[in-house]
Amino acid sequence: MRKAMMHLAQFLCHSPTYHSLAMWRHPRTARAGYDWKRPELYQHVARTCERGLFDMVFFADLNYISDTYTGSLAPALRNATQAPEHDPIPLLSFMAAVTEHIGLGATYSVSHQHPFHAARLWATLDHLTRGRAAWNVVTALNHNQAANYGEDFKPTDDRYDRAHEFIQVCRKLWESWDEDAVVMDRAAGIFADPAKVHRIEHAGRYFKSRGPLNVVRSPQNGPAILQAGTSGKGRDFAARYADAVFAIQPNLKGAKELFDDIKGAAVEAGRPASACKMLFGVQPIIGASRAEAEDRQAEHNALVPLEGGLTILSGHLDFDLSTLPLDTIMAHRTEPKLQRMQTRYRTMTGELLTLRQVAQNHGQSVGLPQMVGTPTDVADQLEAYFDAVGGDGFMLSPIYSPGAIEEFVDLVVPELQRRGRFRRAYTGTTQRDHLNQEA
Repeated sequence: MRKAMMHLAQFLCHSPTYHSLAMWRHPRTARAGYDWKRPELYQHVARTCERGLFDMVFFADLNYISDTYTGSLAPALRNATQAPEHDPIPLLSFMAAVTEHIGLGATYSVSHQHPFHAARLWATLDHLTRGRAAWNVVTALNHNQAANYGEDFKPTDDRYDRAHEFIQVCRKLWESWDEDAVVMDRAAGIFADPAKVHRIEHAGRYFKSRGPLNVVRSPQNGPAILQAGTSGKGRDFAARYADAVFAIQPNLKGAKELFDDIKGAAVEAGRPASACKMLFGVQPIIGASRAEAEDRQAEHNALVPLEGGLTILSGHLDFDLSTLPLDTIMAHRTEPKLQRMQTRYRTMTGELLTLRQVAQNHGQSVGLPQMVGTPTDVADQLEAYFDAVGGDGFMLSPIYSPGAIEEFVDLVVPELQRRGRFRRAYTGTTQRDHLNQEA
């Protein structure tokens, strides 16, 4: 019986840190001449991941600096807790210019934009990347982001209801040019057939848009859609629209439940379960021996400041954790805002964690499980997680850069290929092709 194949994606941020608050100060990062502000670093990462045959490189994005922890910007700035964070969208074109196959994804919030602008932006990016664009659709995360746009932070239901209409308007706009609308008949002097370009005349609860889009139909007819929300509304959005879901689930039982829930919801929405791929976040730490890998893990984790972990966790929860004792058991807390990240409050085996432990883990990897050992050990751990949960693959997060991504590509990818768990070539050309490739 042929084994199921894994999908691999690489997590990035256009900032001094990715999931690890230790990255910017890690000795290996410093020795590598790392400059997170410059496009050359990300071009190198994209080429490396394409050499490793990854589905995509993926940028997270938060357009605020959090003051949630202690009511001050100081902890976020002191610890580089996802701040500063430059806009990743322009980087996609830089990376597309030096690659041919790998998908290029980024986060773009719908909470403070109009669908016409987003549809135009992402259709253009899909053209510039030759069909390799992927849009991670998110809503505002906390009050800081809303305040930057002079707005109040809306309840979850309202944010996702608005997001549903947002993506529906985008789809109408992407469909407003028929596939054969551009005829370029030079002899007749006709560039596009007017009968094949349509107004959309959308008038809904949140948006109005007349259309048509002034960008021709793109290679994927709009980008591939990614999603990362785990609330009930977020899961429903993913089931209806997402080509892939990025999930952080350190607990295997929770990962399996989420996998089954979203796959089942996709079927209920009239889509094949395979249409929505689940990519679970992990942080590989590789050494020539298990002892060397464990030393690298200890070195990395010791560089993570507790204040930084508390700051980034407070921002993600939109709750000031300085008001709680460090030894409180997080799973026992009843505050409404602390319920949305319950999966981070336990270890892989289900052990309950204190606030100190959760914050430290959050600073190390934002809750991603660390998979530590030799290339063979890491491949074993990936396989065990993959087979226990049901697939479809992983979003990888490095502990230093450059260096950690190259190690995975050069050492772990060949081991997964030897086991028949990962592709040996791209068989398609677009981001959706990669996500749908099964062998």
